[in-house]
Amino acid sequence: MAEETNISLKKSSSDLGEIKISPSVLEIIASIASVQVKGVKRMRGSLATSVNELFGRKEMGKGIKLDFHDGKLIVDVYVYLNYGVSVPKVALNIQEQVKQQLLFMTELDLGEVNVHVEGIVPDKSDKKYDPNTLFSGNSSNKGEK
Repeated sequence: MAEETNISLKKSSSDLGEIKISPSVLEIIASIASVQVKGVKRMRGSLATSVNELFGRKEMGKGIKLDFHDGKLIVDVYVYLNYGVSVPKVALNIQEQVKQQLLFMTELDLGEVNVHVEGIVPDKSDKKYDPNTLFSGNSSNKGEK
């Protein structure tokens, strides 16, 4: 998680006051934007987020790490992708989607959006195996009777 200091929006000069955004809000925006990209299976979580989800509390900001360097926001996105997708294409789509949503919702300029592919998740197989015919297709037993 990012620093616990709120981020002041510089473009929001108003006579009414200033607008500050919590880093957890930015994490949630980036996480939701990432999950909406076709080919993303899920975000990386920790043991704490897994336990929280078991008890019904959904962690929306998981898989996102925020840093600030030289006044620029750097977003690291940690994802698991579906098997069979083009990793570079999905990663580029994640970068574009996160940058677009953060700019649209907060008017913050991003320095970088780094995508870390943690793994590939294969589709679940619906095949059912008959224990009596497990070796019926084995080519080494064809000549034997």
